[in-house]
Amino acid sequence: MLRATQFSRFFKMLPMLAVTAVSVAADTPAIAADNPFVSLAGTWNGSGTASFEGGTTESLRCKGYYTNGSGGANLGLSIRCANASAKVELRANLNYANGAVSGDWEERTYNQSGSVSGKATSNKLNLAISGGIQGSMSVSVAGGSHSVHVSTGGPVLKGINISMTR
Repeated sequence: MLRATQFSRFFKMLPMLAVTAVSVAADTPAIAADNPFVSLAGTWNGSGTASFEGGTTESLRCKGYYTNGSGGANLGLSIRCANASAKVELRANLNYANGAVSGDWEERTYNQSGSVSGKATSNKLNLAISGGIQGSMSVSVAGGSHSVHVSTGGPVLKGINISMTR
């Protein structure tokens, strides 16, 4: 049980504790409102097309898995698309800091990997892909749906366009 003097000391220290709490909160890096990683977390399903050398395209069925870490500052993604004759399996680990995105990627079917860099807003990621192949990736988020567009300079797979919903 608190004695009167301890109770009095507590109330005298309360303003100082409040100032300390505000200072700690101000120094804690917050995940910015323009970070789309949190809204992507979860499982998605959809369809799209793959473009190959020579101009051929094929329809795909897709499933996407997105996981968040570090309070939304990290995004792990796994997108698998396939049909009877084609398969694309894209994975990436992305980091977000003040609108900038960086990380690494791999495509398991075509055995390619590299790094990713770019920018993010609340509803879009614009990324440059480098490494085994050069290209770009954009992800647009709108409520319960999102689209993924990948364009590459690869020798076989030239790009994919996917639309997914929860």
